[in-house]
Amino acid sequence: FGSKRTMLNRMVMRTLGFRRRRPAPSVRFRIRRLSAVHSDQKNIAVILSGCGVYDGSEVTEAVATLVHLSRAGVKVKNFAPFQPQMHVIDHTNGEEIKQKRNVLTESARITRGQIEPLDMLDVNDFDAVIFPGGFGAAKNLSTFATMGMDCGIQPKVKLILEKFSEAQKPIGLCCIA
Repeated sequence: FGSKRTMLNRMVMRTLGFRRRRPAPSVRFRIRRLSAVHSDQKNIAVILSGCGVYDGSEVTEAVATLVHLSRAGVKVKNFAPFQPQMHVIDHTNGEEIKQKRNVLTESARITRGQIEPLDMLDVNDFDAVIFPGGFGAAKNLSTFATMGMDCGIQPKVKLILEKFSEAQKPIGLCCIA
């Protein structure tokens, strides 16, 4: 099945309209082919849910997604809901800390501040959307962490998913997202 990196690379390439051929060309060749074939640059929205695997976006998945999209010559715009996190976890011991943090502010740690509130996302401006994993997807983008199979999706996230689906644009979901 391959590593997370390989699977993420395949997902990104499928999102951009590439299909794997035998033998598979090198990543460099695919990136060059992307630039040559697609004169108009693809725009991808990445939705984050905080920073940290236990209470936000899984950092490795988020960064790997952004790196692969960048290498593919894609224009990326990052978004996160402007709302309080469900809770804050100390990642050294897994225990909850009595602090209040904002999902957008925490997500900005991953993107070096290049992020906008989820309300600013216009589906018409993007060719696809990707949600990196991490328990933040289950805690901050939905109620899956507390309600399991009877969960609901945060209204803004649900609206975005519905609009991308109606427009028949790709939706990438990593891990728990």
